Amino acid sequence: MRRAVVRNLTLWAVGGVLVSVGAAAPPSPGRSTEPAPAAGAPAEKAPVARKAPVAEKVPVAVGHGGAVASVDADASAAGIEVLRKGGNAVDAAVATAAALGVTEPYSAGVGGGGYFVHYDAKTRRVSTIDGRETAPRTADSRLFLENGKPIPFADVVTSGLSVGTPGTPATWQSALDKWGSRRLGTLLKPAERLARDGFTVDSTFRSQTESNQKRFADFPASAELFLPGGELPKVGSTFKNPDLARTYAELGRKGVGALYHGKLAKDIVRTVNKPPVDPDSGREVRPGDLSLKDLDRYTVRGQKPTKTSYRGLDVYSMAPSSSGGTTVGEALNILERTDLSKASKTRYLHRYIEASRIAFADRGRWVGDPAFEDVPAKELLSQRYADTRACLIKDDAVLKSPLAPGDPRHPKACAAGDKATPTTYEGESTTHLTASDKWGNVVAYTLTIEQTGGSGITVPNRGFLLNNELTDFSFAPADPKVHDPNLPGPGKRPRSSMAPTIVLKDGKPVVALGSPGGATIITTVLQTLTGFVDRGLPLVEAIAAPRASQRNAAQTELEPGLWDSSRRASLEKLGHSFKRNPEIGATTGVQRLPDGRWLAAAEKERRGGGSAMVVRPGK
Repeated sequence: MRRAVVRNLTLWAVGGVLVSVGAAAPPSPGRSTEPAPAAGAPAEKAPVARKAPVAEKVPVAVGHGGAVASVDADASAAGIEVLRKGGNAVDAAVATAAALGVTEPYSAGVGGGGYFVHYDAKTRRVSTIDGRETAPRTADSRLFLENGKPIPFADVVTSGLSVGTPGTPATWQSALDKWGSRRLGTLLKPAERLARDGFTVDSTFRSQTESNQKRFADFPASAELFLPGGELPKVGSTFKNPDLARTYAELGRKGVGALYHGKLAKDIVRTVNKPPVDPDSGREVRPGDLSLKDLDRYTVRGQKPTKTSYRGLDVYSMAPSSSGGTTVGEALNILERTDLSKASKTRYLHRYIEASRIAFADRGRWVGDPAFEDVPAKELLSQRYADTRACLIKDDAVLKSPLAPGDPRHPKACAAGDKATPTTYEGESTTHLTASDKWGNVVAYTLTIEQTGGSGITVPNRGFLLNNELTDFSFAPADPKVHDPNLPGPGKRPRSSMAPTIVLKDGKPVVALGSPGGATIITTVLQTLTGFVDRGLPLVEAIAAPRASQRNAAQTELEPGLWDSSRRASLEKLGHSFKRNPEIGATTGVQRLPDGRWLAAAEKERRGGGSAMVVRPGK
């Protein structure tokens, strides 16, 4: 659906100082979390509301002072206002993410998790936070089996079984502790007011609500919030979420520890373990087994990013538990020996598709949660290994999927590899934002509740949906004879494809980007990067270019722009097989221009278009 291009933007003045909370253990409510301002820190100002003019949603903006790009105009505006009031890129990212929890509640929110990548302009260092959801500590490899057989996917999605411990609030606090300059409570104010006063419903929001209408109707709390009066929200109406406003206000007062230790934690556990389904609905909803101890012991992981050198650039992204960084990085290494800038459009797409196929074959065999699995991330990202895989690609033939993985620990040129296994399904409802500031700091942040609408279960009186992230685990091994690194386990993080990415040259930012889309995230980021770096496309055009997605499957998915083009026929002559996908991914990015200005870019059409903004527009 085409998203309305005009929305009422409510901007709020925000400022403040850092909240001091340990990343590994959010504090219990009541414990003081606010130190005295650091020397030289700007004095915190009380949030003062001011209505912004109605603004048009645009996919590209250029100027000074910093930039924000997201799928939503209200969310981007919240981040920009933080930058205008002296906040940095991390502050802006948190404010933007919180606003997305209001306006994009079916894609993200405090009931989910994600991955945060940060570039520090002072140290020229890239760091990451793994805020992925975790399985209950009672979970094992049989979590999604009944009578020895996998439970139907649709039954698991809408259940307590699919809900992992949320990581988003802890991610926000950890990022602010490490790199922020404002209090969480201050940064939540724009989203709190947006939830209380409401935002304008567009066709995308209505369409996504409609696709969830049957299951929302079976949960009274979801029905009351998203189907007021039993009806779908009308395009152009104002959608309010006062419960979420109160939840944000509570997190602002007490800190995120309120979600992991307090009454809110008890509400989450109760909802997961006794899903509040309408008894007259006839829907069987399996309970989960989440405990207060699971929430209390949740920790984010601060870890090193993946790093890949490509065309003289340093490409940083997320290490496992996400497969995004290793898989994008391996594919880039496979493509390194091909001059894609001089390749025909057909050869470029052929090489890109084949590199994706190979990298996905290796992803499925080797990548899982490194706390439980021996993941050879360094070896997967070695150029030596990529060269042994790249020689599989021929310009006059097509590899067959499922392709067998190689062994990065013992690389052999053009080896047939181990036994092949297909790529498992991942939900596509995620969101991505990018932010930068006047000091040169950059954030790429991808967050999610998994499927569109998550589990479908709203925490009563709290205003947010719970994730169904545990469905990213393999329910059972695709082949019992081949080890699957992505089976459930106690406290384990399910494998993700999220790939928030920051690219540097000589230690300085060139571009940052990311996308939603489940497993298509990897191919979306890869194609956008190669379009920008190799094909010389402006960032907004690299984002808008029609996409292909090959994930070690028999058929490659094509968007209409490629499906309807002559390039499809040319590729089919080589042996490629395709199926049509109306929309793949929804990228946002920021670029540092040579003259010091920032360029923010987002989708022109996908998901109704994105919202790119800068602090001070100007040539």
